[in-house]
Amino acid sequence: MALDYTPSKQNGDASETVKLKDEEMRYVGTMGGELRNIETESEESEEEEEEEEIVVKKTETKKSGGGMFGMFKNLVGSKMLSKEDLAPVLEKMKEHLIAKNVAADIAQKLCDSVAAKLEGKVLGTFSSIASTVKATLNESCVQILSPKRRVDILRDAMECKQQRRPYCITFCGVNGVGKSTNLAKICFWLIENGFRVLIAACDTFRAGAVEQLRTHTRKLNALHPAEKHAGQQMVQLYEKGYGKDAAGIAMEAINHARDCHIDIVLVDTAGRMQDNEPLMRALSKLIKINQPDLVLFVGEALVGNEAVDQLTKFNQALADYSNMERPRLIDGIILTKFDTIDDKVGAAISMTYITGQPIVFVGTGQTYTDLRNLNSRAVVQALLK
Repeated sequence: MALDYTPSKQNGDASETVKLKDEEMRYVGTMGGELRNIETESEESEEEEEEEEIVVKKTETKKSGGGMFGMFKNLVGSKMLSKEDLAPVLEKMKEHLIAKNVAADIAQKLCDSVAAKLEGKVLGTFSSIASTVKATLNESCVQILSPKRRVDILRDAMECKQQRRPYCITFCGVNGVGKSTNLAKICFWLIENGFRVLIAACDTFRAGAVEQLRTHTRKLNALHPAEKHAGQQMVQLYEKGYGKDAAGIAMEAINHARDCHIDIVLVDTAGRMQDNEPLMRALSKLIKINQPDLVLFVGEALVGNEAVDQLTKFNQALADYSNMERPRLIDGIILTKFDTIDDKVGAAISMTYITGQPIVFVGTGQTYTDLRNLNSRAVVQALLK
């Protein structure tokens, strides 16, 4: 869809007609309620893999197509498993997990949890070892991926609506990770659940950032026109052009949303590298002044542990530049481009483990409906491949 560079109307009026494809119109009405989990493989395919592994001949030339379970086949027998029996297998398992982008210390933690379950047991069949390893990994991943704080955006937004104030989410992250695109996906999901949304264009740094949001606003309003919502425009864009103070624009947008009884404000910020001091100070100022209900870090699943480093330094910079005794840090994570990583899901575990913050959304494609919840079962299945 071509960008429109004509002067914008006040508050991003998006009443202009937008041509939509039939495929796009099918999005409407599909995102009500809680998001779906990432799809997992069927139980049948898992059982087939395990059966194949049982009958694998112990030859050096055989490719380990059964994934991680192949490492445990030599433990089959009637004797009690000792630390010495497990050590070489767990070392291979650790290497396997690191190859899936799991950070080394977390890989060690997962191996330790498997060792604690297997040591001292007599596991005569391959299937009993496989089921024990799978159950142990699942338990450990659930523990790591379980958030320390509750994040229920729909319920929290409804509570704010009852209090007659807008619910505010701020998006931050490095350049090119898909902040604006995933903001638009979340906006679509919120509209599908009956909320009116104001997008605050606080990326006053990158050329084309405001135009990109204006295009999304028009498209979202075309999918959910005002006439289908009692004459109410479901998405508005609040923008003041480029080169302005982002914290001030965010404050104006939140006040505008309160005055116009708009339910949710989504604040788009400029992409910035974690070591860019001026931009990190500006982000810290925006968060400190406006105190959003939720601060989401947008990171790429594709870059693996680099995203972990980015997230850690973002948190550190927010703490350093806030000049507060209890600084406001990242509340949750959006993991984008999850559909591009195949089975290298380790970044999800690493980011959650290191920060203690939940992965709130997972981006799985380019359309507005490509937004999912991350479930531990999908992560475990990918780790076992």
